[in-house]
Amino acid sequence: MTASINRYQQDPLIEAFLDDLWSSKGLSDNTLQAYRSDLCIFDKFVQAKQLALLDVDQILVRDYLSQRFEKGFEKSSSARLVSSLRRFYRYLVVQKRIELDPLAMIKPPKLARKLPDSLSEADVDRLLNEPNAEDPLECRDRAMLELLYASGLRVSELVGLTMEQMSLRQGLVRIVGKGSKERLVPLGELAVQEIEHYLAGARAELLKGKVSDVVFPSKRGTMMTRQTFWHRIKHYALRAGIAVHLSPHTLRHAFATHLLNHGADLRVVQLLLGHSDLSTTQIYTHVAKARLAKLHQDHHPRG
Repeated sequence: MTASINRYQQDPLIEAFLDDLWSSKGLSDNTLQAYRSDLCIFDKFVQAKQLALLDVDQILVRDYLSQRFEKGFEKSSSARLVSSLRRFYRYLVVQKRIELDPLAMIKPPKLARKLPDSLSEADVDRLLNEPNAEDPLECRDRAMLELLYASGLRVSELVGLTMEQMSLRQGLVRIVGKGSKERLVPLGELAVQEIEHYLAGARAELLKGKVSDVVFPSKRGTMMTRQTFWHRIKHYALRAGIAVHLSPHTLRHAFATHLLNHGADLRVVQLLLGHSDLSTTQIYTHVAKARLAKLHQDHHPRG
């Protein structure tokens, strides 16, 4: 085994590919890191075979996927890896580094469609009413929760929101989402009221004289992390006695599901969520149908 295999060194092709993704697609740091992780794991496997990424063929890819299956890796993990490899090797074909794409005939493992976790409307009301509007920190959190549920923003979009992106007079926020795609999302009257109350006093108390364009700064006056905000949400859920499992997208899922339950058009929900493909949004129709079926079963005299 060579020294390069004993002491793993990332192939420069991976870095060139990631640089190309960053410059041409405008992908987030988290997405780029996911690509890096998948490709580096595969690269280690290739190096252990005394080969390089340019030597990979379809047989080697199938061998790797078979090993993952035998080791009990989740199908979702292998499906994401296949997606990363497919994009990487298409890039190498375009760059004329290879002639044949080793992923051309490889299909990712089929995944069971998982319904996203969501909250009932009653649970959402309890969660949003839990923060104390008279406490500066909780006043900020109350405004953030109202905005998150009213707009369906991603948590990363919420914590990174700047003052220039928001127009309270028009009741809109301008979001630049995945792939640098811009969308305008309505705030809703209650969210506007909570944000106005927060901006009237609590924000200045949190900034303590610091200058920042971030709408919802941390108590140190800097941009809050997604993890910190999610810890805050779980804190309020615990106080409100909400037993539903919470994920970073729970309120976003609730936003979409409740809109559909109240008759919103699927394409409108797609635009509000910033999904590029309608099929991504269609999973929420399954959530809505499941809830309607449960309501029918519970309350219809012949349910």
